[in-house]
Amino acid sequence: MDKPQVDMSTVGEVETSPAAQASDAEVNKTSRRAALFLSISVAVLAVLAVFALGFGQMQISAGTVFRILWHDFVDLVGLENLVYVSETWGNGEHTTVTLVRLPRVLGAIFIGGGLAIAGAALQSLFRNQLVSPDVIGVSSASAFGGVLGILLGFGAIAMSGMAFVFGLLAAALVLLLGRVRTSSPVLTIVLGGIVISALFNALVSLVTYVADPYEDLPAITFWLMGSLASMTWQKAMIAMVCVTFGSLVVYALRWRINILSLSDEDARALGLNPNRLRWVLILAASLITASTVAAAGVIGWVGLVIPHLVRLLVGHDNRVVIPGCFFIGGAYLLLIDTIARTISSVEIPVGILTAIIGAPVFIFLLVTKMRQGGGLD
Repeated sequence: MDKPQVDMSTVGEVETSPAAQASDAEVNKTSRRAALFLSISVAVLAVLAVFALGFGQMQISAGTVFRILWHDFVDLVGLENLVYVSETWGNGEHTTVTLVRLPRVLGAIFIGGGLAIAGAALQSLFRNQLVSPDVIGVSSASAFGGVLGILLGFGAIAMSGMAFVFGLLAAALVLLLGRVRTSSPVLTIVLGGIVISALFNALVSLVTYVADPYEDLPAITFWLMGSLASMTWQKAMIAMVCVTFGSLVVYALRWRINILSLSDEDARALGLNPNRLRWVLILAASLITASTVAAAGVIGWVGLVIPHLVRLLVGHDNRVVIPGCFFIGGAYLLLIDTIARTISSVEIPVGILTAIIGAPVFIFLLVTKMRQGGGLD
């Protein structure tokens, strides 16, 4: 009797079920969508940055902007003897791009991106999409530090330093309150943040009340509205360094944030310490928020609206949401700031425009999400 022949070419192959193939196809589709979204976000941010560098009372072409930046980069790295860049621009154009607009553009990108990342991290942390960086009291404390610095006659750097220190002080107080043993540590943190925020808001009102109405009060009022008008390289560097560090911490924990957004029980079952992770995220978000307030004053709504917009486009995976928030948040604030400094002869504080635009945009996103059957938690 003949033995059945075996096709050795099929040995070792595992049959894949249609369900597994469909699942793999869905994963690949999601990955391609995320890559496309991030690529478009980076491209939009780059285009807006070049546009903002050239747009204003002194119009400068994109080509001139590129040549100025390339010329300064060549000089910075010491390649001027190897690479020749003809100077076809005047001193006024060079000063406008490198000393006036470039620190402002970089400040807008990092402040907007940082606030969006802080908002996304806190919303996942508290499992509530109505949470923003203001909830932990850092913004109010930083605002108090800034107005106190103005009242005491400090310079811009010292005033920013005080705003930064008081912001971190608020974060430390929230962490101390959170160490109180309760059945709901998240609720304790939220209530502690509300109390600390109310305290520092009262202190801001006190400083505003005792300030000189002719000298200090106008500066305090303008600073509390949030503006990038006084952005310098020193302030931009404060925001860039702190936002970069805090954002890298949040991004490094991106997959842990996905788990923490489910429940503490799920996190513990997978070997994570939810309390320790919660403190690290709060400190990172506090560092980001305090540095942005120190550099540009109080700018609201960015940390609330942008994470909603990004999640609406790419879903809830923080591996995509967090970098997407940086690019979209930076592009959003950069666009708002460009409008604020060019829409009229008198510059409008950017915090006013973010509130005017952010409120209806948030309502639109909220209604859209409700129609799709989503919730806020």
